[in-house]
Amino acid sequence: MCPPPGNDLERMLGLIDEYAPLADAPAGPQTMLIIDDDVINRTVLAAIFSEHYRIEEAEDGDVGLDLILADPARYCSVLLDYQMRRMNGLEVLRRLDERGLMLRIPVFLISAEADAEVTRAAYELGVMDVIEKPVIPHVVQRRVGSVVELFAARRRLSGVVERQQDELLRRAAQIIELNQGMIEALATAIEFRDGESGGHVRRIHDITRIMLTETSLGSGLSSSDVASIALASIMHDVGKIAIPDAILGKPGKLTSDEFEVMKTHTIVGAQMLEGIPQLHQSGAYPYAVDIARHHHERWDGRGYPDGLGGSDLTTWSQVVALADVYDALRSKRVYKGAFGREKAVGMICGGECGTFNPQLLTAFREVEPLMSTMYETREEGSR
Repeated sequence: MCPPPGNDLERMLGLIDEYAPLADAPAGPQTMLIIDDDVINRTVLAAIFSEHYRIEEAEDGDVGLDLILADPARYCSVLLDYQMRRMNGLEVLRRLDERGLMLRIPVFLISAEADAEVTRAAYELGVMDVIEKPVIPHVVQRRVGSVVELFAARRRLSGVVERQQDELLRRAAQIIELNQGMIEALATAIEFRDGESGGHVRRIHDITRIMLTETSLGSGLSSSDVASIALASIMHDVGKIAIPDAILGKPGKLTSDEFEVMKTHTIVGAQMLEGIPQLHQSGAYPYAVDIARHHHERWDGRGYPDGLGGSDLTTWSQVVALADVYDALRSKRVYKGAFGREKAVGMICGGECGTFNPQLLTAFREVEPLMSTMYETREEGSR
């Protein structure tokens, strides 16, 4: 007969007991299943363990296997006889191992003929212990009880870890939400300086998301990428915080000198975003810097500040550029009234607002009816 658990297991149980009170969780299953085709053997084992566990019995391997498979979480341990007429203990172990249940339920093989080959096979299949008959009550109680307690403690600790992970995820989500709220507040504050009503950044966000989710432009981008780009889009004009009010709010056409000052908001915006260490940890950061600097670049290279064009432009910076132009045309500004759908689409596709990637324009025409509903709803509400 194998020796009872030694000091290593006892020390492990002692360490677990120190942390167990942290897990305010149920003790777990308290039902032991005894699988043996000999009624006397089942009766003896039931008498040994009935004081500590609820006992269920199965008269052969088939019945026992069915009981386990029907509700694996029901059992805290299984006492399994090796020699049975219909399905022996090793075959039951193989079936349980195939389903990954040997890692979830401690199983003990009990045999009067536990030769070396049987013992080796049983341990390879994941059995907790091989106990020889005739069993000695106090020894088998200790060996089985220690392992059952270990599994119960492990379940309690798993519950603690899962709750801690849930709490960390909840707090991370709160931080992300707070950071996003701060970004939106900053963008909206700058927008108010520009004489806008506060809805521009939200519409840019939504138009960007529509363009990347409802057309082929978003091919290859994950949902997380799209969310980061949409968040980054609301920071496209952050550099306007450095533009003087006299230029930013001028109702008429800007002079060439004033326009040169206005153009600097792209460079300033990118530099500002690069200078916020906390933003570097956000998935939106690389998109935000690119968009802030390049949302006034054009496909023909005649935009600013770097004169980029063609394949040098990223998809997201051009999507936000088009979204910015579309919203500017559809909205009332200090220097103009709001244009209708047909006029705005005609100006963009006709090149009156700079040139865009033809593929981008095709995608724009596909989803413009959906984007236009943002302005129709607003117009109806103002009547």
